[in-house]
Amino acid sequence: MALPSHISSTLAHPSSTRTPVYALVGNPNCGKTTLFNALTGLKQKVGNYPGVTVEKKIGTAYSQHGQPITVIDLPGTYSLAARSPDEAVTRDVLLGRRADTSPPDRILCIVDATNLERNLYLVHQVLDLGRPVILVLNMMDLAARAGLNVRAAHLEKELGIPVIACEAVHGRGLIELKLAMSRPDLPLARHAWDIPAAIAPAVGELQASLIAHDRKAPLLARAEALLLLTDQDSVRVAGSSPLSSRTAELLRAWQERWSAAGTDWAGTLVSSRYDAIGQIAAEVVLRDGTVGPSASDRIDAVATHPFWGWTVLGTVMTLLFLSIFTLAEGPMNWIDTHIASLADAVKTAAPPGDLRDLITDGAIAGVGGVIIFLPQILILFFFIGLLESTGYMARAAFIMDRLMSRVGLNGKSFIPMLSSYACAIPGIMATRTIEDPKDRLVTILVAPLMSCSARLPVYLLMIAALVPGDRVPLPTKVGIIILMYALGTFGAFFFAWLFKRTLLKGAPPLMIMELPPYRLPRLKDVAQHMVERGWLFVRRAGTVILGISIILWFLSAYPKASEGTPPTQQLAQSFAGQAGQALEPLIKPIGFDWRIGIGLITSFAAREVFVSTMSVVFNVETTDDDTTPLRQALLAAKWPDGRPLFTPLVCFTLMIFYVFAMQCMSTIAVVKRETNGWKWPIFQTCYMTGTAWILSFVVYQSGRALGF
Repeated sequence: MALPSHISSTLAHPSSTRTPVYALVGNPNCGKTTLFNALTGLKQKVGNYPGVTVEKKIGTAYSQHGQPITVIDLPGTYSLAARSPDEAVTRDVLLGRRADTSPPDRILCIVDATNLERNLYLVHQVLDLGRPVILVLNMMDLAARAGLNVRAAHLEKELGIPVIACEAVHGRGLIELKLAMSRPDLPLARHAWDIPAAIAPAVGELQASLIAHDRKAPLLARAEALLLLTDQDSVRVAGSSPLSSRTAELLRAWQERWSAAGTDWAGTLVSSRYDAIGQIAAEVVLRDGTVGPSASDRIDAVATHPFWGWTVLGTVMTLLFLSIFTLAEGPMNWIDTHIASLADAVKTAAPPGDLRDLITDGAIAGVGGVIIFLPQILILFFFIGLLESTGYMARAAFIMDRLMSRVGLNGKSFIPMLSSYACAIPGIMATRTIEDPKDRLVTILVAPLMSCSARLPVYLLMIAALVPGDRVPLPTKVGIIILMYALGTFGAFFFAWLFKRTLLKGAPPLMIMELPPYRLPRLKDVAQHMVERGWLFVRRAGTVILGISIILWFLSAYPKASEGTPPTQQLAQSFAGQAGQALEPLIKPIGFDWRIGIGLITSFAAREVFVSTMSVVFNVETTDDDTTPLRQALLAAKWPDGRPLFTPLVCFTLMIFYVFAMQCMSTIAVVKRETNGWKWPIFQTCYMTGTAWILSFVVYQSGRALGF
């Protein structure tokens, strides 16, 4: 369809009075976000597995002449016929459907040069939009290693658009790309392909109806008509903007006519597009027949083997947990020493009184009790970053697919669940890559059961109190931590199986996932991601946890008892003590007293707050001027009848409770946003916390019956 001359001019020559807007689009794992970071200087998360970009991200690049250019990084997609929420973001931005984002002036299509024919399908659809396009052939170095000679100049001549050879990870081709982005005369594509004769009249009629009745711009109406005929689910294609009755009736009439004639209109249209792409790829890509199996193929012969694959996965996870304990011990001791020194310095410098107690027993004890675990949190995020950037994360999903199918899900659900080991929030957001709505909802409901990094401080504190002696043997630490992670994982699988057979019935879909080539990790990117996540942890310790610690100190110290009242009685009659005692009848059957109850209440803000709460609560009870180590304070805690409070059984039960309980307001808020209502987050909180109480009751009462 020919474009009106004034529209063609506007698209090819954006007004010099405003900043041009480029949209970055491409298949998952084509290096799109790496290129975005290189252009804009931003520090978006980069991972070598599908689904990292689950929302649009906006940054500013600068031309070779210093002029600003707005760049939108869109989620990866294989087609504009969106099948999942993240793909719908890309489709809706390009089609101008989102109120919060204006349609881009120009489009940067990023393709993986090692899989050009598959990547060109999306490019083919983007060219239908009638906007200026720059095509970036990324990973040209990997294509050369694979014996592929990709002729960029020939492809540029064939499509009539700028084609830039690039290696985004090494910064090669960026100058040429910025020069192309700076061109005021960016040409429109000489893009033509023959729509099958049986389909062409329907495309024309739908295009006219979309312009007349749905108020679609002429540039986009034809592309949308093709999408409506590519995907037989018109509601999914239309998204949040339903078709007009006239267009819907016209589409239905054509579909009924084709069904009666036995015509597979969608398959015919897709095949015709691939035929056109195949002709282009055959002329552009020259292959060296002497190249054997790639390094990735040779590694995958072991890493995805039915037996050795599980061995590799188990080894990787064991090394991760060993590293958390062995590498973090020195930095943790250093932090512990300096926190104690800081508290002692304040006690020496400040006169006795509420202000000094607030600083030492509230702020320093609360924040210090959590910040000591920062080295272990950093190591956890570093290893997860390595798994993502090397490409092994996708292999883990592939290995887990057979197991996941037995609980009603597929391997795609494992990536969000594995991400939830670090934090449930990005894990839940990563479910947007899951096509089936029921599978996505089930994954959201069970993802918080995977033991996140916020649980780690609770586990470590309880392990320290559980094992007698001054030092906990390394095998004991690793064994108990692995047991907690295994319990959470088993719980997630069990509830996924239960929900898929009751509330959200449905057959497990087949998993189609690209296994990206293995790549050496960019340690700069991995370290950057680790530092960003660590800084979020520190910032929360300095804001949320600091605030809660100060409030908790006040609630623990007031109302003041009469002079000479023992510290335990002061705490018991305080505001915090009254709240804990109100909760005690509910938690006493699982071995917890009112002081632990205070920790359970405050840790709804964030699980790791439990540690700082215990620091504040038990430091309030301290009468001497020395900072009592929290472990010793826990071991010295007693029930009113003199029995130890934190027995090994109670410590183990408390860990079980935190494995299953929904103790995170941030996660609840994200689930509410992702499910568009309060129904599912309330259900999730109830089923998880109820399960935590029941299992804790069984463990504690069984342990007592057995003499523990």
